[in-house]
Amino acid sequence: MNIKIVTDSTADLPPWLANELGITVVPAYLHFGDDVYRDRVDISEDEFYQRLLHNPVHPSTEPPTPQDFADVYQRLSQDADGIISIHISSKLSATYNSALRGKELVEKECPIEVVDSQLVTMGLGLLTMAVAPTARSGKSLQQVVEEVKQTIPRIYLLGLLDTLKYLALGGRIGKAKALLGSVLNVKPMLTMKDGELEPAGQVRNRASGIDGLFDFAKNAVDIQDLAIVYSTTPDEAQTLAERMGSIFTKERIRLARLGPVLGVHGGPGILFVALRVRV
Repeated sequence: MNIKIVTDSTADLPPWLANELGITVVPAYLHFGDDVYRDRVDISEDEFYQRLLHNPVHPSTEPPTPQDFADVYQRLSQDADGIISIHISSKLSATYNSALRGKELVEKECPIEVVDSQLVTMGLGLLTMAVAPTARSGKSLQQVVEEVKQTIPRIYLLGLLDTLKYLALGGRIGKAKALLGSVLNVKPMLTMKDGELEPAGQVRNRASGIDGLFDFAKNAVDIQDLAIVYSTTPDEAQTLAERMGSIFTKERIRLARLGPVLGVHGGPGILFVALRVRV
């Protein structure tokens, strides 16, 4: 069996890694006024964050269209026995529903399964990475789908934000709204639970927040994969990765950058740790 994996650009998978694993990434869209960009295709991370900080127009985002997904499914179906399409939490984005509608547009040349990961950024990325070997192993589509469903509860996320401003502007703040009234100089920390962003506390400064990210990984049992995601502070991410080398094989720690579409909602200064543990 030849099973293809599809995800969307909110997985924040480094392009070389997606190519290496045979994962097809469908880009979401970013709007700066009347200008429309495909996530990481028409606008780079550096260009985006510069515009975010200095452009008076706050950008907006939208998911890939059903036709975008249909085109990808149609192309992959020429050389596939099945397609599994795994996407950002449906509670944070309409991407999952768009993929379902895209599936309906495709002539049934091969079976397609669309999965709501209940995750975001490299939580979603680690999920697709974890099942990529199974998809290439000759197992059936249903066996791959079952592995995805078993893996989702084993992936955990913790993030340090510099501010909740961008989540509030983008309308994605969800249960983290409870932190909006906090003292201005505290830094919010968020996690994912049941597909939603939830408060995970707040710290007085970035150093304490980074300590919290380290402790999050240190206290995890039997880590299988670990990723650090940053938006504008690569040196911080690299330093944290070096530090985490004491608890997990440093060469296997993935560094990824929060892409433009998620950056609209997260803003500068984000650090996220995503990890997958054994059952």
